[in-house]
Amino acid sequence: MKGIVCEQPGQFRLVEMEEPAFVPGEAIIRIKRIGICGTDLHAYRGNQPFFQYPRVLGHELAGVIEEVGENTAGFRKGDQVSVIPYLHCGACIACRNGKTNCCTAMRVLGVHKDGGMRELISVPVSLLIKTEGLTLDQAAILEPLSIGAHAVRRAAVRSGETVLVIGAGPIGLGVMAFAKHCGATVIAMDINQERLDYCVRWANVDQTIHALDQPVEQLTAITDGHFPTAVFDATGNARSMTESFRYVAHGGTLVFVGLVKSDITFNDPEFHKREMTLMGSRNATKSDFEHVLEVVRTGRIDADRYVTHRAPFTAMIGQFDNWLKPESQVIKAMVEL
Repeated sequence: MKGIVCEQPGQFRLVEMEEPAFVPGEAIIRIKRIGICGTDLHAYRGNQPFFQYPRVLGHELAGVIEEVGENTAGFRKGDQVSVIPYLHCGACIACRNGKTNCCTAMRVLGVHKDGGMRELISVPVSLLIKTEGLTLDQAAILEPLSIGAHAVRRAAVRSGETVLVIGAGPIGLGVMAFAKHCGATVIAMDINQERLDYCVRWANVDQTIHALDQPVEQLTAITDGHFPTAVFDATGNARSMTESFRYVAHGGTLVFVGLVKSDITFNDPEFHKREMTLMGSRNATKSDFEHVLEVVRTGRIDADRYVTHRAPFTAMIGQFDNWLKPESQVIKAMVEL
């Protein structure tokens, strides 16, 4: 079978790979869609934290079951599925408490273990979601949208609450969409005006703020000086994450959705006087995937316009550098098999 390997920063190679052998408890999936995520872009650029080369990328996956044994979930050959790419141990304190998304021995497909940028992959049946009624594109984007939905659930966003989401990439957009789904008033912040305009069109945000144009003053005006009660930083940028402490209302919550391999510092008096809650939000759980699937299936999230660029599998290598350019205006690129 064919696969694409990221051999080192800036270098992909199309190779012949050995097909996976059937393992009881797992299913062999014929990959049909691969969403390209920020992790893939960072890995290609050489600045993805906790990453080693060579690696088969790809963790936003949709496909069809090629082979599966007896299983209590009722999966059968030919079922269309989405893959939960977070391989958890099931035994650590996080897993025992239902927080499989932050397992102490977490391995993510396409990051810590070879992912789905290939024709076939073997995946534990427990990490499959049946996606009957969804398109292949919709099935592939369950993963990035689930990260946003998980962050919103972590913060317990309520109807009528004012929420700020910093970072208008695919993850931030998912946070915006699910905060709106909860009935919140949503403000989007980014340094790219075109992305802010897209937030209005796609996520139906209520206000936008250019991050380089006096953001504190803008937030003060928009919220009558009260500031948002929930702030999500989805940038993965240390400076943005540091600045985000200034945007939270007294008694509010700050959620770091993005990851940066760096120290984040803050002024303790400012933090303390707000009695601020600081949270990390990592990955998503199976229940988040199931929630997102239902929201997408009922048409309450516009999955079609979320995908802005696409390429056939064998042409992806030639397109990847273009997807990195800001002028290409990529929101979500999709690879088709």
